[in-house]
Amino acid sequence: MNGEHTEKPATGPIRLGIAGLGLAGAFMIRAARQHPRFVLAAGMDPLERPRKAFSTAFDAPAYQDFDRLCEDENVEAIYISSPHRFHAHQTITALEQGKHVLVEKPLALTVEECDAVVEAAERTKRKVIVGHTHAFDPNVRAMRQLIETRDLGRVVMILSFNYTDYLYRPHAQDEFRSETGGGITFNQITHQVEVVRLLAGAPIVSVKGSTNILDPARPADGCSMVYLQFETGTTASLIYSGYDFFDSDEFHYWIAEGGTLKQANHGITRHTAMTRPSEDSSHQDLGFGGRELPTEQPFMPHFGVSIVTCERGDLRLSPKGITLYGVNGREDITVERGEGRPGQGDALDALWRTVREGEPTLHDARWGKATVEALVALQKSAKSGREVFLSDIASR
Repeated sequence: MNGEHTEKPATGPIRLGIAGLGLAGAFMIRAARQHPRFVLAAGMDPLERPRKAFSTAFDAPAYQDFDRLCEDENVEAIYISSPHRFHAHQTITALEQGKHVLVEKPLALTVEECDAVVEAAERTKRKVIVGHTHAFDPNVRAMRQLIETRDLGRVVMILSFNYTDYLYRPHAQDEFRSETGGGITFNQITHQVEVVRLLAGAPIVSVKGSTNILDPARPADGCSMVYLQFETGTTASLIYSGYDFFDSDEFHYWIAEGGTLKQANHGITRHTAMTRPSEDSSHQDLGFGGRELPTEQPFMPHFGVSIVTCERGDLRLSPKGITLYGVNGREDITVERGEGRPGQGDALDALWRTVREGEPTLHDARWGKATVEALVALQKSAKSGREVFLSDIASR
């Protein structure tokens, strides 16, 4: 079923297939089952246990093979949360089978793969959205709106820093190899790049950064410092560490990334990792059917601490929205939630708007490509110790 597709009017909930029933898939399943405009129509995973759990929970087929999911005529759009190295190929396959695609970040591991996805989306006339990333969070998008509508002047600089336990959470073994997309660059710094790109409202010109491996038992990039220069003169500083020492949620009211309260417990994930019988089995336990995810979300999701400095004020993400520190003092601004779960639900909203209402989406394949260009530039800069210009990364 190759070639160009003709748009057909469609109504009712979007029938969503989930490719990859692991951790990211479980999060999106939770969001989709709570969203009034989506129906979980099918699943796909190479492992039998999450397939059985999905079929039982939703009375829907769950396939072992991705091609069979694409051939299911009851599936209208596919959320792809497979390992990074499969993202580009599976996105193109789904597009050519007439499916719209919401693909987990990153879009691909190379700029050339991104170009192939862009070409396939334009040729097939299907929709591609890259996410979820924290650039979909309601308060991040509302912060951009404040920048555009309030008299704050131009964005001068942006700070994003996050200290977590990422390296010691359960991972599949290939997630400890940077060359296959493991480590923090494509998994975690992607969030920071997308957030600051949205807030800056301009393309990145250059990247200067460093990455480090501090634990030989986990030989993938685990901490990083990045400096971004934008076309408008805005600059951004991104700091990330996943070694479970300091926890930057201490600076965000002890609210976890997903918007729930947490306890201060530095180092517990690192300690637990030392006693796991199997890294792979522990990672599989995080997938759908392996554990119960919390359904309550009292606060906004976030990714560390984000502060934007404008000419006439500073903006910071807060538990319920945004805090503005301006010429008239401090102002706390509550941000309204959408119909779905904040974060993943907002990515689903974007898919609905572009598929059902024909609204252009910011987070399309070209957006995803620009993020990958920045990540590739970071890798090159970390190796060379030099500033890398995006004009030298983009394929011709």
